[in-house]
Amino acid sequence: MKILVTGATGYIGKRLIPLLINDGHEVVCSVRDKMRTDSSYIDEGDISVAESDFLKPETLHTIPKDIDVAYYLIHSMSNTSKNFKDLEEQCAGNFKNYIETTSCKQVIYLSGIDNDSKLSKHLSSRKQVGEILRSDAYALTTFKAGIIVGSGSASFEIIRDLVEKLPLMIAPKWLNTKTQPIAVRDVLSFLQKAAAQPELYNKSYDIFGPEVLTYKKMLLEFAEVRQLKRRIITVPVMTPKLSSYWLYFVTSTSYKLATALVDSMGIEVIGKPSNINDLLNVNPLSYKQSVERAFEKIEQNVIISSWKDSFISGRLEKKAHKYIKVPTYGCFNDTKERPVTDEEKVLNRIWTIGGSNGWYYATILWRIRGYIDKIFGGIGLRRGRTHPSELHVGDALDFWRVIFADKAQKKLLLYAEMKLPGEAWLEFKIEDDILYQSATFRPKGLMGRLYWYMVTPFHWIVFNGMINKLTKH
Repeated sequence: MKILVTGATGYIGKRLIPLLINDGHEVVCSVRDKMRTDSSYIDEGDISVAESDFLKPETLHTIPKDIDVAYYLIHSMSNTSKNFKDLEEQCAGNFKNYIETTSCKQVIYLSGIDNDSKLSKHLSSRKQVGEILRSDAYALTTFKAGIIVGSGSASFEIIRDLVEKLPLMIAPKWLNTKTQPIAVRDVLSFLQKAAAQPELYNKSYDIFGPEVLTYKKMLLEFAEVRQLKRRIITVPVMTPKLSSYWLYFVTSTSYKLATALVDSMGIEVIGKPSNINDLLNVNPLSYKQSVERAFEKIEQNVIISSWKDSFISGRLEKKAHKYIKVPTYGCFNDTKERPVTDEEKVLNRIWTIGGSNGWYYATILWRIRGYIDKIFGGIGLRRGRTHPSELHVGDALDFWRVIFADKAQKKLLLYAEMKLPGEAWLEFKIEDDILYQSATFRPKGLMGRLYWYMVTPFHWIVFNGMINKLTKH
């Protein structure tokens, strides 16, 4: 079958595509920015990429008409836009209108378990999107999941941060809210097995793990898996805003994602039983098993996707290629160059920069910059990196975003997502056995110019030391 996967660069989409290929399907990946697609897709005969934006109907002609099944995996937890709900509905409406012109027989939609009496803004939006996607031209299959647990998932990483950093937690009362977590591998099994299954046409199913747990119990069971002793005290005095700041400062989440999560976490999410497990022969893992499987992936360095690589984890919300041309007019620039005797060794050092490896020189100054960023509402250094030695366009790298990464061309370009009075780029490239390391800053107003002059002495120390370490014999 020919299958369309929307949200192909997202957390679920990136993991679903290889499963569909292994099943022998031809997959069309719908992405807003071709630069962010996995480079391995280029050499894969059963995968094609369609650059399309469902907020812009005029771009949808890139999607072929002869598809059999389509997955609707488009969703953003961003709450920065006041008309967030309208944008979600517009996106779903444009998807539906276009898919109705194709030969598609089934649309599979991943939503969230909803509660009829009380819904968060995002669950309400998810529910409305499901209504919009209904059509007489194709069959709709909806899966509603609760908290998804897996390496790189937002919930997993936030719980990991809390458990591993805080022996004692003074936590908000919503930690007593009940939920039914489900392993990401089980979510993928449901999605994978549902394709072209007539008995699932025009049906909706809640999918969840075998246990009903509070968030507090999830934290304590996570601690047991990690063999850590933790104590949690819940207090009723934390407002949603205070709770959001609590998550923001302790974990690697962005503030806007923290507020969206707090909005959802106060609402009980319990799935409605059905026969879907038997229909698709899926036996969901327990929460502890889900956590153990996630750490197996982490230890093997085989995390396929991470929520941190989504643009909602930082300040960049446009296409990556918009920033690939580093400006020169009205910019400040700090360029260093050093001779290179072993290109492969230098490139490997560049490709493993950041995360637990650090930035090779003046680590304390990088950490101080990260702390300052967090204080002013930025993301700090805590996002780290998804893989210790691989970089792809769109990846988060501490408080940078990968804009261009090509070892064959010997070039890496990063865009700054820390709080700045302007915009900044950091570029590494090797030409004619010379490593060029360039920091470019485009200031915004007087404050931007004052900022550059203020940090110039630190730049001299940091960037000199860094390029010396990168090219060291």
